[in-house]
Amino acid sequence: MTLLEWAMLIALSVVWGGSFFFNGIAVRELPVLTVVVSRVALAAVILLIVLRLRGERMPRDRRVWVAFFIMGLLNNAIPFSLIVGGQQHIASGVASILNASTPLFTVIFAQFLTGDERMTGGKLAGVLIGFAGVAVMIGTAALHDLGVNVVAQLMCIGAAISYAFAGIFGRRFRAMGVAPMSTATGQVTASSLMLLPLMMVIDRPWTLPVPSMSAMGALVGLAALSTALAYVLYFRILSTAGATNLALVTFLVPVSAILLGTLFLGEVLVPRQFAGMSLIALGLVAIDGRFWRALRRTLGRPRRSA
Repeated sequence: MTLLEWAMLIALSVVWGGSFFFNGIAVRELPVLTVVVSRVALAAVILLIVLRLRGERMPRDRRVWVAFFIMGLLNNAIPFSLIVGGQQHIASGVASILNASTPLFTVIFAQFLTGDERMTGGKLAGVLIGFAGVAVMIGTAALHDLGVNVVAQLMCIGAAISYAFAGIFGRRFRAMGVAPMSTATGQVTASSLMLLPLMMVIDRPWTLPVPSMSAMGALVGLAALSTALAYVLYFRILSTAGATNLALVTFLVPVSAILLGTLFLGEVLVPRQFAGMSLIALGLVAIDGRFWRALRRTLGRPRRSA
């Protein structure tokens, strides 16, 4: 990836890492499904307004909108539902570790479903090192719970698989000539249309008390930053760097979430978190490959005689 693509990937991890903070505030007063639907629906409104201000129009091609709905299903409706269901029975640390398997599944699926994102030794090693880094950062307490509540864990793994397929499927929007901004808008609009009826039946939002200003502010933060801006970055990275590189963000999100908690919530970093971050950095370096290629060139260069 280029330096710009790495910068966008880090920015994406920051805005997605911030979603843990916003979610923590919103779910104190609102049901989970209401939070999810509010998040994607508000993001759709924001992105539609931005497109209008930029003088751009959404595609009207039926084929493109079918792809939007499939992307919304794979990238929002299925994984959001599975993660929410799984986290009712397992700790968030276990869910985070299982979610970090997304790049591993992406590397495997991309080997068979794409022609230009083949698996390499360095890429696979980097994914495994990064996965280990996430596990170390979250801590051994979560590892002890692996194997407990197998169905809930399989739900979280299913979400990771869905994310992996979404990244590979989403590559087609560039070939269709759909810009990242329009792709992001189409996906969250389709997700909203799919999830809204479910929320109306299950949560019956008209029966809920009016949320506080802090909860409403959290919803706006989730929608504007962690969804609207996040998916513009997501599809921009996907269109140029590919699904495998994009999936690396799942390694960086825990790092961003922990650093944001340290900066704004007064949380304290512990040694295992530094160790985990170091492993994640090593994994990303291995996947990028430039450092190792430069090192091989340097070591293979003949020395000049004195």
